[in-house]
Amino acid sequence: MTSTDVSKDAEGSGPSGYAAARLRLLTEEARTGPPRRAALAELTDEWLTGLFAAGAEGLRGVSLVAVGGYGRGELSPRSDLDLLLLHDGGDSKAVAALADRIWYPVWDLGLALDHSVRTPAEARKTAGEDLKVQLGLLDARHIAGDLGLTAELRTAVLADWRNQAPKRLPELQELSAERAERQGELQYLLEPDLKEARGGLRDATILRAVAASWLADAPREGLGDARRRLLDVRDALHLTTGRATDRLSLQEQDQVAAELGLLDADTLLRQVYEAARVISYASDVTWREVGRVLRARAVRPRLRAMLGGGAKPTAERSPLAEGVVEQDGEVVLARAARPERDPVLPLRAAAAAAQAGLPLSLHAVRRMAASVRPLPTPWPAEAREQLVTLLGSGRPTVEVWEALEAEGLITHFLPDWERVRCRPQRNAVHIWTVDRHLIETAVRASEFTRRVHRPDLLLVAALLHDIGKGWPGDHSVAGEIIVKDVAARIGFDRDDVTVLSTLVRHHLLLVETATRRDLEDPATVRSVAEAVGSQGTLELLHALTEADALATGPAAWSSWRGSLVADLVKRVGAVLAGDDPAEPEAAAPTAEQERLAIEAIATGSPVLALRAQTEPPAEEQSPGEAEPLGVELLIAVPDQPGVLPAVAGVLAMHRLTVRTAELSALDLPDGVEGAVLLLNWRVAAEYGSLPQAARLRADLVRALDGSLDIAGRLAERDAAYPRRRGVVAPPPRVTVHPAASRLATVIEVRAQDAPGLLFRIGRALEDASVRVRSAHVSTLGANAVDAFYVTGPEGAPLPGEEAAAVARKLEETLRG
Repeated sequence: MTSTDVSKDAEGSGPSGYAAARLRLLTEEARTGPPRRAALAELTDEWLTGLFAAGAEGLRGVSLVAVGGYGRGELSPRSDLDLLLLHDGGDSKAVAALADRIWYPVWDLGLALDHSVRTPAEARKTAGEDLKVQLGLLDARHIAGDLGLTAELRTAVLADWRNQAPKRLPELQELSAERAERQGELQYLLEPDLKEARGGLRDATILRAVAASWLADAPREGLGDARRRLLDVRDALHLTTGRATDRLSLQEQDQVAAELGLLDADTLLRQVYEAARVISYASDVTWREVGRVLRARAVRPRLRAMLGGGAKPTAERSPLAEGVVEQDGEVVLARAARPERDPVLPLRAAAAAAQAGLPLSLHAVRRMAASVRPLPTPWPAEAREQLVTLLGSGRPTVEVWEALEAEGLITHFLPDWERVRCRPQRNAVHIWTVDRHLIETAVRASEFTRRVHRPDLLLVAALLHDIGKGWPGDHSVAGEIIVKDVAARIGFDRDDVTVLSTLVRHHLLLVETATRRDLEDPATVRSVAEAVGSQGTLELLHALTEADALATGPAAWSSWRGSLVADLVKRVGAVLAGDDPAEPEAAAPTAEQERLAIEAIATGSPVLALRAQTEPPAEEQSPGEAEPLGVELLIAVPDQPGVLPAVAGVLAMHRLTVRTAELSALDLPDGVEGAVLLLNWRVAAEYGSLPQAARLRADLVRALDGSLDIAGRLAERDAAYPRRRGVVAPPPRVTVHPAASRLATVIEVRAQDAPGLLFRIGRALEDASVRVRSAHVSTLGANAVDAFYVTGPEGAPLPGEEAAAVARKLEETLRG
């Protein structure tokens, strides 16, 4: 069925005919994308023309005008109809009656309608007061009635826009920046708003408006395709949800991908990100050109007066590097530059721009991309040095890198970049795509170049540490292989290649070990020392670890994590220097611990103390500021079974989140008989204030004597709250690390964080008749990664088969 056939089918049949024809059009599998949007607009035009003709008989000086997205013919399945009933100011009652004859049938069909009734003068006045109205009128399209009236308005609105552009464009840019601040950047969001986020459909429309001002124009290559792709995704989103929504929620991405014939949700997001990146880059270039033109207009009259009103001023060009100059606040190529003969020129220009804190001009980047020659293998020393200079330039590196990326120069120099480009990371801890995270890590690493003996290796490792995420399996293992090849091509010698591959292979080693292992255990420290191999590599790995975490997101780093990593680095450094870590000796109890232990023995019941904690001020904080860490919970309990699940369950009941947990047997002073377990935990309230210590103690006593049904209470609370749709979390995974300690068996649990998780783990371990020597709890976003040092009843590590059986049983319990 053609669009003409659909239109004819709707003619003369009223709203029901239009609705049926509309439904058939939207369910046609053969027609999607721009053809379907155009056909839907044409069908709607025909229907509205019929409504207009029936109500406007004998009425002159009136026209029906489509504006906004409808004016552009971009009707998605659930789009609003943006309509203007334009009149010459004649019979107001007749015009009002005509409006009712059009609006009410639209509403009766349940279609969203954005409508207005105005004269051309009123429309122009409103546009002058409201930018949104003015932008909508720039896309005005005649539907029915007096064509001359519509043409008159279009001509006047365009003239107004061009005359007012020097004033209105800065206002529009400011509004766009405020919207981007609220909505975020489309190319990095896991649940993006396809219209309002930066780089979305709203920005694509704004670029059309800037072009219509004749003041500046956007880079057009790829822009139309990017806009079409986002519109296609929005169409699929409307069809799969049945709602007029622009937000691509996680739970709907698989359905939208299937509607578009894509492999999966990741493929969908990557296409969305690529389109958003094109629009964002075009916006950056366009607004920069607007600023340049407006500055030139402001300066030109004064310069002409100074020059006697005759000669045209010549833009000043300041040299930055060989073949690279600054002009009008941008980095451009020198007149003598020959990119077709100078394969290092793109890297040299990029490094010069980043060092100067200036953008690369669009013309320069495109000229270099069109004529760039491959670098020899290995790269000449200058090319490697310019790459390192670019990476070490701090925040300006991001904008320059994006300019190179937009024209394909990054994948020209680093072909392996293609696999991580625009790749989403479905992890609440990460706030960037893989490629942007790598650049952010390099930016962070540039702050640490004075801490290391080889800043070049640090910066390159920062750029490539996650390069393996484009391949199956463990990205650290894949990355190690890739980096060996890339580093050799870049021109590093064999020893440097070895260091770089070690840094990539073990870039998570320090933070994972520091937060999930017992640093008092010599086996922990020795294993890290063996993996790292040298003091120089350890120094680089420490800086890379911090840069990586800071570039990941707020949840990945804190002063507390930093102190744990620093402690581990100190211990590993001592081993690499030749010191042998001694077996841990039981630390002498503090006066408070001893007091609590004696009281626990005397009363035969648990005693506890709560103490608020704060972190020391971070470097970026003002002096005296401190980050709240929660509360230190110190519990002394007469040694007995079930302590871990009892404490964890009571804390879960009181909505306290456990951040760290340590359990140990306490040596009592001479003359005091009995055995005491000491629990030193750090907790924080999910919301509200902390419960009183007396209430916690009372519930803990009841939990230990069996009179408090923790499992039942937690189940009741869960049942009281309706389950919300959301991401389906991967199943829990429990593994044994037999070589992680000589003193205990290390069992690691990775699971979706949830209230009562630690209680369930503790109860399962208790049922398996193992004793928990210490627990190292960490939460990254929605993911819990907890390590438990366990022994048998006699205090020895578990035999291999028994440890595996405990892990299997624990995993089954958590999955059930």
